[in-house]
Amino acid sequence: MEIRIFVRWIHAKGRRSIVIPVVAAVVTPLVILLALLAVWIYRRKKGAKLDVKSQEEKEGDLKSDNRPFTYTEIVNMTDNFHKVLGKGAVGTVYHGNLFDGRQVAVKMLSLSSAQGTKQFRTEAQLLMRVHHRNLASFLGYCNDGTNLGIIYEYMAGGNLEQYLQDRSKEALSWKERIHIAVDAAQGLEYLHCGCKPPIIHRDVKTANILLDEKMQAKIADFGLSIYVLHENESHVSTAIAGTVGYLDPEYYMSNRLTEKSDVYSFGIVLLELITGQRAVIKGRENTHIVQWVCPFLERGDIRSIIDPRLGVNFDTNSIWKAVETAMVCVPNISIKRPTMSHVVTELKECLEMEIASDQQTWRTESLMSKSMNSIDMSPMDLETEEGPQPR
Repeated sequence: MEIRIFVRWIHAKGRRSIVIPVVAAVVTPLVILLALLAVWIYRRKKGAKLDVKSQEEKEGDLKSDNRPFTYTEIVNMTDNFHKVLGKGAVGTVYHGNLFDGRQVAVKMLSLSSAQGTKQFRTEAQLLMRVHHRNLASFLGYCNDGTNLGIIYEYMAGGNLEQYLQDRSKEALSWKERIHIAVDAAQGLEYLHCGCKPPIIHRDVKTANILLDEKMQAKIADFGLSIYVLHENESHVSTAIAGTVGYLDPEYYMSNRLTEKSDVYSFGIVLLELITGQRAVIKGRENTHIVQWVCPFLERGDIRSIIDPRLGVNFDTNSIWKAVETAMVCVPNISIKRPTMSHVVTELKECLEMEIASDQQTWRTESLMSKSMNSIDMSPMDLETEEGPQPR
């Protein structure tokens, strides 16, 4: 009995020894074939997607989660382009209302602007990927035939240039101005440090700093903006673009654009906030604002450059620090300029100084008021027991 069982086990083991190699020989090529087939299918699908993406890029289509609007919708929301908010080199901005009641600003590209088409696509594509409380919010776009438009949130306060140059508007206090400077600096800091790859705005100026009803500032107009495509790149070589007065001298001379070009432009904006002057001061001979302030600062005469509309309602230390911050932003050599992160830190200190000064002034005035109220103003009683008696 034990011998038979042993023999059966031997025969079974032999059969398994024969079957396993045979099965492996059949299955293995089949598995390899299926794997190759799967790879081929995957690559075909991937290639098709790349072809579609390439085609979309050629056509300039704008695909995103932001809502596309038809030209008819744009006409309706702007009441047939009834109210103009502003005009620029490549288009006009109109006031509008969405169907849910929200107010919007609609920037429509001029049909005669060939360069504007490129700027429109640049701005729309960039706005789809940036989100910060100090950047104008992007709500949608119109890409309907030859009609191109971008829909922003409406900024009821207008732009900073209007407040500084329109004498009919109420003058901004120093506290408001430094708040605006901090907001704008934080928006630029986000573009330079919070975006991957970094973004250079390339047209920082007072007209492109918008204000809401609470005077919060947001940077707008990204039509000239450009990406720093590689982290190890120190600059981008590109054609000169920007606004006279705000243009980085080094970029103008070399075509080498860096984040420090935005820092220079912001320094000019900061000088405008301090002085109330334009970037280029018009007269017999146009004078750049940096050239205008330098002689006064060399003499230590800050009072002569401060916007007269500020009166005396500011902390001197705060405004001096703001001047120093502006001046370190505007050397002709870019490596001497600070980063926007450093500028944000300095301006926040300026704001803290101004707030502390305001609080001290309020305490002093409050104490004086209480002291005046505590004085007994009633007439003196001359007929007291302790006083001399009438004869």
